[in-house]
Amino acid sequence: MKKNSVRFSVFGFRRNIVLLAAAWWLLVNLTGCAKKEIKNINSDSSNIICFGDSITFGYGAQSGEDYPTVLSKMIQLPVINAGIDGDITTEALKRIDSDVLERDPLLVIIEFGGNDFLRKIPKEVTVENIKKMVEQVQAKGAMAAIVDISAGIFFAEYRAAFSALAKEKKAIFIPRLLSGIITNPQLKSDFLHPNAEGYKIIAQRIYRIIIPCLNQNTINKRFAR
Repeated sequence: MKKNSVRFSVFGFRRNIVLLAAAWWLLVNLTGCAKKEIKNINSDSSNIICFGDSITFGYGAQSGEDYPTVLSKMIQLPVINAGIDGDITTEALKRIDSDVLERDPLLVIIEFGGNDFLRKIPKEVTVENIKKMVEQVQAKGAMAAIVDISAGIFFAEYRAAFSALAKEKKAIFIPRLLSGIITNPQLKSDFLHPNAEGYKIIAQRIYRIIIPCLNQNTINKRFAR
């Protein structure tokens, strides 16, 4: 009898450890989105779409080394690369219907600003255009993520504006995407664009921010059934 009691005690202890580990995992992976009240976290749509310029397109790396492809392998879900090299926000708005909204978006990762800066488009115009993108994505019922491409003083003038916009619109905010990359020649293909290793780091940074929201979305869908 005593031996059985010991066995049951050990079994109960192990079960409690498993339950505590599961609770810890849920806390770590889900509270990020819950605290930020991401709009459309319960989206019923299917596709993750990366909407951006050359950084999204994967300029400077071989086919399959772009960050959307690497991200797809990390989350084990299809990811659509809707990046166009050299794109600016004004032109991107013209293709958002066909490249994003008509493709059943669940989450749209919006990455723009670099080419607007190089073409001396006023920051206010860039921010307003990204605001329109976020609004259209959310009106479609999808989550929107705003990417901050700053790194230190590089594109720093956009950082606060993008962060404020994400907070206002209840969008996901992905900060300082190029930090540590833009200043490291071993992670770049030219003065601005990452190489394959740089894109891996970008994918990892985006993964860490969006995976709690994707996990929360999956759990919400299961409970809704």
